[in-house]
Amino acid sequence: MKIIGLTGSIGMGKSTTAAMFREAGVPVYDADAAVHALYAPGGAAVGPVGEAFPGVVKDGAVDREALRQRVLGNPEALQRLNAIVHPLVGLDRASFFEKARSDGADMVVLDIPLLFETGGDKAVDAVVVASAPPQMQRERVLAREGMSPERLDAILAQQTPDAEKRARADFVVDTGRGLEAAREQVAEIIAALRKAD
Repeated sequence: MKIIGLTGSIGMGKSTTAAMFREAGVPVYDADAAVHALYAPGGAAVGPVGEAFPGVVKDGAVDREALRQRVLGNPEALQRLNAIVHPLVGLDRASFFEKARSDGADMVVLDIPLLFETGGDKAVDAVVVASAPPQMQRERVLAREGMSPERLDAILAQQTPDAEKRARADFVVDTGRGLEAAREQVAEIIAALRKAD
């Protein structure tokens, strides 16, 4: 079973690209969704995150905005958070792999926003990067509720630059050319990976 790492900076169309792989029948593991579940009421991360960062748990769930305020621009706090969350996500991902194997999948996609930043690119067979022109990226992100140019710049400062991601990718999906063009690129990538067997 081939493991494809899918990544892309904020606003580059990574989630849309992941949905296209899913539509094509490829199982997709969404790391962000896994973290959301871990932070939700009853989630495995609620207790340990609450202990490490007092005051971020509200109504039995991790308040993501309160947590973000605590770790943004604080590498030590971010490292402490990652030490709690990454092993839990790893367990969840292992059960995803198990199910994909038992379902007979020939490939899976790991949708991981910080694939390069966490060294996850070394653990996959191929890397797909979703990308778009910088101006389009800014327009997409700044249209989101609660987003400001300053917050976007702070997020981008923590991410590997798009040009570097593109250079390190095995495949690039250009989401700036529209949905149909992106869907065609995804189909070509799946065909290329199956042919490489």
